[in-house]
Amino acid sequence: MTTTVPPEAAVRRSSPGKASGPRRRPGRIRRIGLPYLLLLPALLLELLVHLVPMVIGIVMSFKELTQFYIRDWTTAPWNALDNYEMSVDFNAPVGEALLHSFLVTVAFTLLSVGLCWLIGTAAAVYMQDTFRGRGLLRALFLVPYALPVYTAVITWVFMFQHDNGLVNHVLHDQLGLTDKPSFWLIGDNSFIALLTVSVWKGWPFAFLIVMAGLQNIPKELYEAAALDGAGMWQQLRRITLPSLRPVNQVLVLVLFLWTFNDFNTPYVLFGKTAPQAADLISVHIYQASFVTWNFGTGSAMSVLLLLFLLVVTGVYLVLTSRGRRTKHA
Repeated sequence: MTTTVPPEAAVRRSSPGKASGPRRRPGRIRRIGLPYLLLLPALLLELLVHLVPMVIGIVMSFKELTQFYIRDWTTAPWNALDNYEMSVDFNAPVGEALLHSFLVTVAFTLLSVGLCWLIGTAAAVYMQDTFRGRGLLRALFLVPYALPVYTAVITWVFMFQHDNGLVNHVLHDQLGLTDKPSFWLIGDNSFIALLTVSVWKGWPFAFLIVMAGLQNIPKELYEAAALDGAGMWQQLRRITLPSLRPVNQVLVLVLFLWTFNDFNTPYVLFGKTAPQAADLISVHIYQASFVTWNFGTGSAMSVLLLLFLLVVTGVYLVLTSRGRRTKHA
């Protein structure tokens, strides 16, 4: 006995995708669009907090914006590229001061990032061994990073005092390393004081990131290297550092951007007017904007700083990605 299948049923059986597609498509679109819908408030806040002031700052850099136009900055006359030409004219006082601040910031950033990475990596490698009190020591290492910036820097301000500071008390009174108490917050020593505070505050972050990266290295590699006769330094050079290369690439970039743009540390440490030896570019731009009331020039300096950081970041990412490609090839 044969049964005949209606044409409509045959079509539905032969092409189930076409029949079920319209019913599944709304659910798929809803699942795909839900993450973007949840991210929409954060994107709007990011637009209001960061992008809109950035665009306004770029517009201000093309205006002759001084204290006479603060009430309504949109009425300030256009200045074209005069603010940028003044900032990069290194033979003029404004450009010469900006170049000096830039060089001080570069030296400070390189030293701070290098010391933070070195101390953090050494501490993270040391903490891989199991010993009594390791958890407590890890927690103590993270205290400088967990403290609020103002609390930590103000504490260092008291420690760097000339007459009754702890630093001079230890170096001069107890150890006798200096002939007389030093001025740490003025003069050439201000650079050392700023670098000390920056490293003390930043190395726990490097320690935390490197310690997390070390957890992903299999212990079998160290055991096999030990059986082959490799010592601690050989294991560090052949296993630890190559395995940490992706982590270190991100870590160095983040530390560089944070340190180069650091404003809170020098501002709390020295106030509105930083010494010439510790005149970081962030404080210099603040002085050019809010002390001399020349917001157009300060905005132009900020845009130049942004362009420099974008170029450095792009070159760094290109070089690191090319290194990864060469290694995998």
